Amino acid sequence: MTTHIERLIQQLDDSTGPSYDARAELILIGSDAIPSIIDGLPSLDRFGQLTAIEVFEEVGDPRCGPALIGLLDSDNPTVREWAAMALASLEIDGAIKPLRRAYRACLERATPPDRTESVGIRWALTELGARTPVVPPLTAHLRAATADDAPGWPSTHFAEIINDLADHAQVTLYSQFWRMDASGTYGISGTGLDWELDWTAPWKHLVEESRTWSLLEASEAPAGGNLFVAPTWIDRTDLCPER
Repeated sequence: MTTHIERLIQQLDDSTGPSYDARAELILIGSDAIPSIIDGLPSLDRFGQLTAIEVFEEVGDPRCGPALIGLLDSDNPTVREWAAMALASLEIDGAIKPLRRAYRACLERATPPDRTESVGIRWALTELGARTPVVPPLTAHLRAATADDAPGWPSTHFAEIINDLADHAQVTLYSQFWRMDASGTYGISGTGLDWELDWTAPWKHLVEESRTWSLLEASEAPAGGNLFVAPTWIDRTDLCPER
């Protein structure tokens, strides 16, 4: 059995097809495969490690916690991001300090706050209760008025939310759009606007610059009774997090 598991682990690196079958079989084997996957992680490349993280999440065995924490020091930003999110999804004990350290490392590398690695680590810290987003009163009220399963806020309130966030010194990074109907919830294309903030600028400038761009996006965004918008924003404290 061990030899078979080890062979499956090596196949995780093969993105041409075998990795998907190996992933499915390792998930089916479950916790019995976890120690071998942990031992095999250093021999895997980026693709194999990302697939191993998926196996860890599906199996849900907390023994993978130390291995995921170790992957926060990977040379690959996507591996670091996925490891961070898996730590939160699995509610791994002792993950908060390593995640804070990983986030500070992002800042030291001058990784912009809107990059997926930064977003993923902040999400993980939030899920584990180590970060509390600033949600202004109006924004909170508009969210509470929607269905519990809504993926954000009604798009008709997009401009109000942007102004409320900026008025409370929050920087909006980007927004995602969703449609809800009888068949389910799925993402839809936004306006296609793309902007880059100068993260060396004063915070007040960043707030107003993001307000300007986001309001322009709101003026062009799709709107309707079944359309929702989910903005992602940060507070100034996210640029100087707790140690």
